[in-house]
Amino acid sequence: MRTKYILIGIFCVILLAESVAAENPYGKIYTYDVYYNDKLLPGTDVAKPVLKIGEPFTVGINLTVYQKSEVSVQLNEIGEGYFVIVDGPTSKMNVYRADVMEKNSSILYEWTVTPTEKWAGGSIPIDIVYQINDFKTGDVLVNSEFTAAYPYISNEYYKGEVPTSKEQPVSKTEPSPTSASAPAFTLAGAISVLALAFALLRR
Repeated sequence: MRTKYILIGIFCVILLAESVAAENPYGKIYTYDVYYNDKLLPGTDVAKPVLKIGEPFTVGINLTVYQKSEVSVQLNEIGEGYFVIVDGPTSKMNVYRADVMEKNSSILYEWTVTPTEKWAGGSIPIDIVYQINDFKTGDVLVNSEFTAAYPYISNEYYKGEVPTSKEQPVSKTEPSPTSASAPAFTLAGAISVLALAFALLRR
């Protein structure tokens, strides 16, 4: 029991450490807003919908930087084949989209996604991973991720209309996960993996 409370305490500290705004010695680097189905999620709220297999939903991040930066963003799942991207800035899960952002500019990254039957009958997170590099030096300013939604996937199949994929915007670069510029695996990601492993043991 004591170990359980210690783990919960560590998790809460990590959540408090994840901020929607980062500071450096020169001032604020960036801010962001999170959206689920076009609705702004206040604070650290995570959407926890019940979805049918194949039911579309949208997740997004509106990112603002306060200095010229190179930004890498991806939609992330633990494992492979639990979600399918129908439309968005990347066409596949766990693939980075990179953009150069000017000082005091914003970009909305939004994906339309459907769950597959692979995790039917359980809950599974879908995360947004992002990294911000200084444009001049290439130094990593921010490397983080957060859970955008934690849906429960029912055993029912969605019978409504699924949006068709639009032409994907061309990314300036899509660095491979082994590239030096690719965002690193974060502590939050490690915790998500442990949570999924725990869920698997309980199923």
